[in-house]
Amino acid sequence: MSEFDVHSELSSLKAQTRAIRKRAYSARKSRLDKYKFELLSLHQAGANTAELQRWLRTKNRVKVAHSTVLRWLEKNG
Repeated sequence: MSEFDVHSELSSLKAQTRAIRKRAYSARKSRLDKYKFELLSLHQAGANTAELQRWLRTKNRVKVAHSTVLRWLEKNG
């Protein structure tokens, strides 16, 4: 009967967790890239993420989550 190796099992679980947590969306092009100039201009003028989200929805018919706009600004702004 084999012994249970807690360190081996823990390292295997940690590796699985790292693989699960990889973001799938980071390699794809964002729908917001099409409006990069406008979004960055509005943000520099003082618009917050909720206002940018509303601008995308009303003017361009692009429905995105607040967190998507925030992540896009962190990456591009």
